[in-house]
Amino acid sequence: MLSTGALRAHLLAARLAGPVATSREVSLRSYRLFAARDPRVTLGLDPGRGWGERELLRLMADRCGVSDDPAHVSGPDVIDPERTVAGLDAFAARLAEAAARRAPVLFGTGHPHRLLGFYAALADALSTVGCPVLTPAQGRCIDITTRFGLRTYNLDYVRGVALVREPGAGAAGGGTGAHSHSPLPVRVVLEAAAEGRGPLPELVVGDHGWVCGAGQLGIEAIGLADTDDPALFVGEAEGRVAVAVPLDDAVRSAYYLPLTRYVLNRACLSQ
Repeated sequence: MLSTGALRAHLLAARLAGPVATSREVSLRSYRLFAARDPRVTLGLDPGRGWGERELLRLMADRCGVSDDPAHVSGPDVIDPERTVAGLDAFAARLAEAAARRAPVLFGTGHPHRLLGFYAALADALSTVGCPVLTPAQGRCIDITTRFGLRTYNLDYVRGVALVREPGAGAAGGGTGAHSHSPLPVRVVLEAAAEGRGPLPELVVGDHGWVCGAGQLGIEAIGLADTDDPALFVGEAEGRVAVAVPLDDAVRSAYYLPLTRYVLNRACLSQ
């Protein structure tokens, strides 16, 4: 089993925590946009109250370990590895609870190029112990507003993990998909599950709009979030996101493998 010390060392070496690639400028811009309730950064969350920039900065300092100094406006942002480890422990505990009750689970990612393997391994492990890994709305078209205007994407699943693809971007069920922050895919999936009279997920695992969109609808949701993703941490603070793990969500996919092993071991799901 990967020890906590070894995990901490890996987080720092891979820049998953400590000084990360996400810049302070990008993080502060996200806090400004969230305070203005810009849907590009609220990710489907409807905050229960107003969050000012200073308050968001204090929250992110508490949840992630970023500097709470508003005069610190440039350079790399920082994530406290101790907070990442604690988040992964809480994340693993929720997976263990879902496994114990054989709960239906939905996985979805807006970072398929980086995080698909992490989520797919968890989906495989939960499926092995009897949790239904749900895949509603396969192939459904979804119109998503992007910085380039309205784009149509196709919903797909790879190894039990939902993602969106641009039309013609590869064979269904293979390869990776598009980067997305939108909560629309999880809403479409949940609507399709309800219409099909199949089980609804009791747990949603993912990032971006998958977590915030599900949490906003009252479904238990856990996920990974970077310093420029304040919505997940606001959702956690307001009780709509069960666990938000602070880490860089865009490093090389191989760097998440030790995290996979750690989480599976902590959740008693290792084969």
